[in-house]
Amino acid sequence: MIYTHNIHPVMVSIGSIDLYWYGAMYAISFLLIDYMMKREIVISAEYKFSSSFIDHLVFLSIISIILGGRLGYVLFYNFEYYSANPLKILFIWEGGMSFHGALIGICISLFILSINNQIKFFKLTDFLVIFIPIGLFLGRVGNFINSELFGAPTYSNWGVIFPRVDMIPRHPSMLYEAFLEGLLLFVILLFIKKNKPDTGVLTSSFLIFYAFFRFCVELVRVPDSHIGYLYSGWLTMGMILSVPMFFVGILIYYYSKKGKM
Repeated sequence: MIYTHNIHPVMVSIGSIDLYWYGAMYAISFLLIDYMMKREIVISAEYKFSSSFIDHLVFLSIISIILGGRLGYVLFYNFEYYSANPLKILFIWEGGMSFHGALIGICISLFILSINNQIKFFKLTDFLVIFIPIGLFLGRVGNFINSELFGAPTYSNWGVIFPRVDMIPRHPSMLYEAFLEGLLLFVILLFIKKNKPDTGVLTSSFLIFYAFFRFCVELVRVPDSHIGYLYSGWLTMGMILSVPMFFVGILIYYYSKKGKM
């Protein structure tokens, strides 16, 4: 049955101030991840992190996601526009974030954090990556509510009409991502974690599976209008950025199994 999207992006209005579902999803994800991390360090003897360290980690992650995600979007998706309008880079509320940029930003922050606290980098990333799918799930639900990152037209029974886009049933590609990159990836990482993997295996698994799932969803997701398809009506920037992510994951897995992490 075709569903017509009718969820307003504004969650609540207080006077002239609008609170958006999208922002609420991010806030909920950070609070939930902070809680789950602190719970993990209590019940698990594997990680010797303090509660204050977790707060610091979450704060750095928030900053890294905002800066890395924004700069990644500028460089990967719309460099020509922002090079002509550099002040627009600061207008984050107008939209434009890149997951791959946010990932690079987080990696840089974690590398610095690991050096300053004398923690192995991949020990720290293994701890963090298992919680990232929670944020990805809630973020993609926020995308769905905003009617953004929608898919190509479809006549399948699960097609969704987004009136703010057009009246054509489309793949709800953001929900595909919520399921694959969020729920399914979370379950996969939990399963791997229970088998007490070598250092770096969780990090490599996250990179490999996320890249694979993202590449698959890009096949039905409509690319940004100002970029379009890069080759032959199917290759997108999201696919190109996911390929090196996949092979970096393979490389990390290889060295993890060699005991070099």
